[in-house]
Amino acid sequence: MWYNMVVKKPKAEVTFRGAFWFHRGPMKALVTGGAGFIGSHTIDLLLERGYEVKILDALMPPVHVNGVKPDYVPDDVEFIRGDVRDREAVDTALQGVDVVFHLAAYQDYLPDFSKFAFTNDGGTALLYELIVEKGYPIQKVVLASSQAVYGEGKYRCPQHGVQYPPLRPLEQLMRREWEPCCPECGSELELLPTDEMQVNPANQYAISKYAQELYALTLGRRYGIPTVAMRYSITQGPRQSFRSAYSGLLRIFSMRLLNDKPPIAYEDGQQLRDYVSVHDVARANLLVLEDSRADYQAFNVSGGKATTVLEYAHLLARKLNKDIEVEVPGKFRFGDARHIISDIGKLRALGWEPITPLDQIVEEYIAWAQAQPDLRDYYAEAEEVMKRTGTVRMADGSLLPGAGVPGHEPYPQLQHLAGPADTFVPHPPRRDQGAGGVLSAKEVSNP
Repeated sequence: MWYNMVVKKPKAEVTFRGAFWFHRGPMKALVTGGAGFIGSHTIDLLLERGYEVKILDALMPPVHVNGVKPDYVPDDVEFIRGDVRDREAVDTALQGVDVVFHLAAYQDYLPDFSKFAFTNDGGTALLYELIVEKGYPIQKVVLASSQAVYGEGKYRCPQHGVQYPPLRPLEQLMRREWEPCCPECGSELELLPTDEMQVNPANQYAISKYAQELYALTLGRRYGIPTVAMRYSITQGPRQSFRSAYSGLLRIFSMRLLNDKPPIAYEDGQQLRDYVSVHDVARANLLVLEDSRADYQAFNVSGGKATTVLEYAHLLARKLNKDIEVEVPGKFRFGDARHIISDIGKLRALGWEPITPLDQIVEEYIAWAQAQPDLRDYYAEAEEVMKRTGTVRMADGSLLPGAGVPGHEPYPQLQHLAGPADTFVPHPPRRDQGAGGVLSAKEVSNP
């Protein structure tokens, strides 16, 4: 166990005000993962508003290098280097705090399924276990969840109404049939903003985040610990790690362009996503902390606007003055959602609004990235790992096990995919899989 503690003096008396109650006095917040991206920006805002802060962070690679605390972590906060799975570290971190932001998490595309469960779900269960066992007077827990819990999200079929399509089958993706379609009839679907009502996690990270929500919201309600789960969409801004494969489009495309290499778009680059500034996320975190109307609920946190991957890449190229075309080779990341846009009406009802436009997010990140000493392209290394594990594939059968190797054939159930993509006829739709289809070309608006 490593400890490095500096106790911060309270700068101001804080009024902790909700819709129905308030508490006066200096408040102390524990932020797990406080040396990370969202955690550090949340801490900046907490300090600005007069809170005391304690950080629990393991400083794990690849986000952190050699266990070194980043320069942007304030020196005048109490810092504990420890793992959220370590009982002693979590117990120490909980002592003397009033509220908790549980933001620490394991994020990756690797098939180390148990690590997601032990870190994300085990760490959350341990947090509540110690609060209950030791009787710590925690007034609220704000949990970092993810838009990933929705999988493909919400659509409308002209004949069968609202649908939540399942994970697109590998066979479909290998034929370069990118769009999800109606599980009932196989027809094309209209994308809708996804509200908080239904989840459909489709990969190990998403499963672990939803399990975290179940632990936190269920145990919080049972033991009277007000809890809020924040389902962040793709959060972007300064301090996003260059080295994490999960850091998102802005980091990946920026690194490629800044090194005079073309961005590489998966599928056909027409995937729709919404992006939100980390500054807006930090404001949302404090809003739900200070408003009791949010208690025991999950909230979407997004920028409220749909943007395709190719549109994003072209925006970055313009901002960087790079005349470099995007490559679209037909690779895909198995388990990704095709489109997902979050409905933020529920959080807006509490008074929150995303105020940072995508142009500003991009400009701020570029300025920060260009000032970093370790700026280089980490994309190739990360993708090579994902290729070896089968996460990233080429939609022509070239990465199927045994493909092109004399004496070996792909898995029997996938042998029919080994020929040219245009020789295949879409399979009839199945209720459990869906089939190939085309998304209606309609702009997705967010209420």
